[in-house]
Amino acid sequence: MNAPLQHPPKTAQADGVTPVMAQFLAAKASQPDAILFFRMGDFYELFFQDAEVVAAAIGLTLTKRGKHLGEDIPMAGMPVHAAEGYIARLIRQGFKVAICEQMEDPAEAKKRGSKAVVRRDIVRVVTPGTLTEDSLLDARGANRLAAVAIRRGRAAVAVIELSAGAVDCVACDLTDLAATLSAFRPSEVLVTDKLFSDPEVKSALDGSGGVVQALASAVAEPAAASARVTRLYGVQSLDGFGAFEEAEVSALGLIAAYLETTQAGKVPALSPPRRSGETGYLAIDPATRLSLEIDRTQRGEREGSLLACIDRTVTSGGARALAERIARPLRDPGAINAGLDAVEWLLERRGLRRDLREGLRASADVARAVSRLALGRGGPRDLAAISSGLTIAEGLAGLFTASPDPLTGPPQRITACLDRLTLSPELSRLRLDLAEGLSDEPPHLARDGGFVNPGFRPELDAARALRDNSRRVVADLETRAVAESGVPFKIRHNAVLGYFLETTAKHAEPLFRAGPESPFIHRQTLAAQVRFTTVELSELDAKISQAGHRALAMETETFEIWRGTVQSLARPLQALAEAMAELDATAALAEWAEEVGAVRPVVDDSRCFIVEAGRHPVVEAAVKRAGDPFTPNDCRLDGDGVGCARLSIVTGPNMAGKSTFLRQNALLVVLAQAGCFVPARSMRLGVVDRLFSRVGAGDDLARGRSTFMMEMVETAAILTQATDRSFVVLDEIGRGTATYDGLAIAWACAEALHDVNRARTLFATHYHELARLEERLDHVRNLSMKAREWNGELVFLHEAAPGAADRSYGVQVAKLAGVPPAVVARARSVLDRLETEKAAQGRLDDLPLFAVAEPPPPPLKSAVDEAIAALDPDALSPREALEALYRLKGLAGS
Repeated sequence: MNAPLQHPPKTAQADGVTPVMAQFLAAKASQPDAILFFRMGDFYELFFQDAEVVAAAIGLTLTKRGKHLGEDIPMAGMPVHAAEGYIARLIRQGFKVAICEQMEDPAEAKKRGSKAVVRRDIVRVVTPGTLTEDSLLDARGANRLAAVAIRRGRAAVAVIELSAGAVDCVACDLTDLAATLSAFRPSEVLVTDKLFSDPEVKSALDGSGGVVQALASAVAEPAAASARVTRLYGVQSLDGFGAFEEAEVSALGLIAAYLETTQAGKVPALSPPRRSGETGYLAIDPATRLSLEIDRTQRGEREGSLLACIDRTVTSGGARALAERIARPLRDPGAINAGLDAVEWLLERRGLRRDLREGLRASADVARAVSRLALGRGGPRDLAAISSGLTIAEGLAGLFTASPDPLTGPPQRITACLDRLTLSPELSRLRLDLAEGLSDEPPHLARDGGFVNPGFRPELDAARALRDNSRRVVADLETRAVAESGVPFKIRHNAVLGYFLETTAKHAEPLFRAGPESPFIHRQTLAAQVRFTTVELSELDAKISQAGHRALAMETETFEIWRGTVQSLARPLQALAEAMAELDATAALAEWAEEVGAVRPVVDDSRCFIVEAGRHPVVEAAVKRAGDPFTPNDCRLDGDGVGCARLSIVTGPNMAGKSTFLRQNALLVVLAQAGCFVPARSMRLGVVDRLFSRVGAGDDLARGRSTFMMEMVETAAILTQATDRSFVVLDEIGRGTATYDGLAIAWACAEALHDVNRARTLFATHYHELARLEERLDHVRNLSMKAREWNGELVFLHEAAPGAADRSYGVQVAKLAGVPPAVVARARSVLDRLETEKAAQGRLDDLPLFAVAEPPPPPLKSAVDEAIAALDPDALSPREALEALYRLKGLAGS
């Protein structure tokens, strides 16, 4: 959902506003559409409409504090240490949160006067697409901010994953905008306000699943956008990143402007934008993604999706890399086969793969740690993650070096990863520095201290010793004072004098007689005691009181040095993290392939789709957990129609597996072009440019679209966009309307896909009349999902075989579903009558398309009818009437 705009309260006259409230109003005016978390001591306070909205949204207690313009001020709040949980709940509901922090210590403010207000400023605006905290993020899923721009009839999508520093940019035709945007699954989408009136853009935004934020159109102007992007990257020109189209620059400019606002001037560590042309990836529109449940089920859950089924990664970065690979399958056979080479190489080396996965399992999320440190939000544990990552990377590189392949080295994709894992001298120094100086279990926050190892900084050790061992130091000094003076001193402490030497008046007399040369300086005389100090004791007093602050300051200084080093090495660290993630994803695919018996597909430039004994990966996993076998099926399609069909009509009863068969083959396309092995005996695939799936039914009541209307909208998209390299699966087209209307639509769609689009197509239907297309069109073949009746029960074989189904078995399925026996019996009776009447109406292929019911011809008049018509009963005598009756009887008998 989109957060409602939060308008600031009415501005008051200066003399009617307290200094703190004036400060709040000024901060709120700078971020009017965000919930303002206003820091006051150990609490974040919310005022006015913000308090009311948040109280209603997440259940905070709503109170009142003071008055504004004569009215009570609504207020809500929470402790600072608990704020992260509340922010997470607000972000999940689509709100933005602005954090207004105290920028100075209250003691500093008091130096300006007793009524001075602590200086505050907004340090960050938290939005769904700009999260970086582990507690707010899904460790195994990317959190992306996207921007959409259109210039000169071309669309562009720019995407940033702020938590990992990755940036992507794709230019495409407007018709491909929805597919391009949905491939990234953004949490938040930026768009200029003018584009909301474009129905095609609006449809793409609705299908993205992200919260949509509107920005002023001026922000996307190419000149202003280019200036912002170059400033973001600290370069003079974007030419070094590639030749960007105007729309790409505009989209990147929207993101740069948004980061300037939300990050309050902090510069994130970003990789150079990766440009991927519109022909680089398999286009999958939002409806198809939802239908096939590629990375989310239709309920919006990860569990049960294709991604969850095949995910065997051991790191969060690897899980995100695998998700991206599945969400954006490739289109270039060379790139696809390079990925398959890497999976095959690791599949054949079980021992190396095991060691690789064990090594990766211990690594932390380096990419996200780097991003947090660069933005000033990281802590010592992020440094520990980087230290661990560097150590593991060095070990992994050595793992491959120590086990060279006697015949052939690793394929190019793995070699490229190993190159990025090789530590540069700068990274090696950072690793050694962190290994030597960072404690094994550092705290979450730098301000907690205790994360620098003893011996790393001698002056820090001294400060810590003084802080931690002050009693022993004081006792040593007391012993020396007694030995030097011969006086029985005791060292005491109070808030006024600090540390001092105390003795009785009698024992103090020799010290008074010693004169000014004595090292013992008189401080105070009481009734029974006399107090002295020494220069050393005064210095010790100052050192002890400041030791804790000094130790923490030195640790903070050390942390900032390390953080600055990480920031300066952000790009090589991100490259190292990407390499580890890719190795994890590749090894995971090899692990899954071995586990399920998947094989390497043959991917080429043909237009073939030939699968032997293919299996649905998700359904197979489910039935195996239940202890049942999965029935594999073959499928053969060829866009050129050579040797097999271009379009297969799939018939068969409900529950026989038609939808599973259709989805199965579409998912095999996704897996193969994502560089994965496939669950089949063999597979040959000519690369697919666009994948379409119209399986299942659903409405869109919010937009006034019925189930049938949604079906037609999606079908129209297929018929207008599918090419001769596309792969289409259609299930039950036309079922949402009258029988003959539906049959006509299904027939016409099948003809168009065969003759015009020429796409490889699986077309499932209950209209058995469509089986006649096999005789009418050159490259159509019938397939049917087999079922048998046994002892009055229906048995599904889940087997796709050549030929059309003879029956739909709908009444039998109704019986299996538990429909009452009386209703089932009545249905059988009605079905028998309908089938009898249908058989008497003639054959379907007697007409060009299908038989249309015509009125019956007028019946011929018989001799009896004519004789009756000639009679005039009123004019007949009794004798004539009797004769007429005999005559009619004679005619009827003849």
